[in-house]
Amino acid sequence: MTGPKLNEATRVAGISSGFRASTRFARLSPSKVRVVLNLVRGMDVKSADDLLRLTDRDSAHIVRKLLASAVANATNNFEQNAEELYIKACFADAGPTLKRFRPRAKGSSAAIFKRTSHITIVVDKLSDAALAIRETQSESRGGAESARRRDRVEASRARSQKSKAAAPDANANADAPVDAETETATEN
Repeated sequence: MTGPKLNEATRVAGISSGFRASTRFARLSPSKVRVVLNLVRGMDVKSADDLLRLTDRDSAHIVRKLLASAVANATNNFEQNAEELYIKACFADAGPTLKRFRPRAKGSSAAIFKRTSHITIVVDKLSDAALAIRETQSESRGGAESARRRDRVEASRARSQKSKAAAPDANANADAPVDAETETATEN
């Protein structure tokens, strides 16, 4: 079973079917990729990324990059918050098989099939009820840590905006004429 695929009729009806990313012709067997996809299906994006980072399989690296691409599509193209996304669907379909042959005894040969796969990950925004549940769980587990991080990020953004605003002033001062006294002092 490749997992739940999305009904394309929902796209025609105008219902959001999520934000997708796919890779084609990956040199991995679809059955080996499905093992990793089954681990992360239905998880929120942050938990899935942590799990994939620690999974010791070759396909986990490709799936992790694909998940990052799907999240980037949602955040950059559709202005979604990455913390509110979950993996709605993920599946690996078989791509074309490369056929190679190995010589065997008595002039015969054995076929070797190098399989490829087309991997797709679809992320979507969590429902309001699921977001409320996650918020209460994070508060009970000590949401102070995430609040401190959020404050640090906001302070960092404010500092960078302040430095960008101050940068044109520094350039204007560099273009201003220099006093004759400071010129002679630097020449001596």
